[in-house]
Amino acid sequence: MTQPTVKQVIERLGLKPHPTEGGWFRETYRSDDLLGAGSLDGRYGSPRSMSTCIYYLLTPENRSELHRLASDEVYHFYLGDPVTMLLLFPDGASDAITLGQNIAEGERVQLLVREGTWQGTLLDGGGEYALLGCTVAPGFEYADYESGRRAELVERWPERRVLIERLTE
Repeated sequence: MTQPTVKQVIERLGLKPHPTEGGWFRETYRSDDLLGAGSLDGRYGSPRSMSTCIYYLLTPENRSELHRLASDEVYHFYLGDPVTMLLLFPDGASDAITLGQNIAEGERVQLLVREGTWQGTLLDGGGEYALLGCTVAPGFEYADYESGRRAELVERWPERRVLIERLTE
């Protein structure tokens, strides 16, 4: 089976440019069930859907900027070329994980990013695109999205300077 082109993926899945993070996306699910604003330790100022899900596409021309969410997020690798995800944890630790189809070589097809963890993703060099899915619970709202500030992140995680600079403005 031949892989679809970037243009085919964008057209057939109805993807649009992501307005804050970079890359391409389309929301595919938003739960009608809501959690009350006060039900989760005060992290949310208004009710949230139980869960949301999107398609998310990266190409060499874009990236998922370093950001953090108030909710947990599960990434699912669908097709295309591997990506590297930088994770900067609240406790000061960090990791760089490869998402892709080659599980024999340690690539991951699914990854949980806990709330409050800084995360950013790049297509690995030479790749054409990567199609991922992202499931957020409680559901994603733009009010819960925080963009990373380069200077602050480099100061706290100097050993990750190169990736931080590639994933921030």
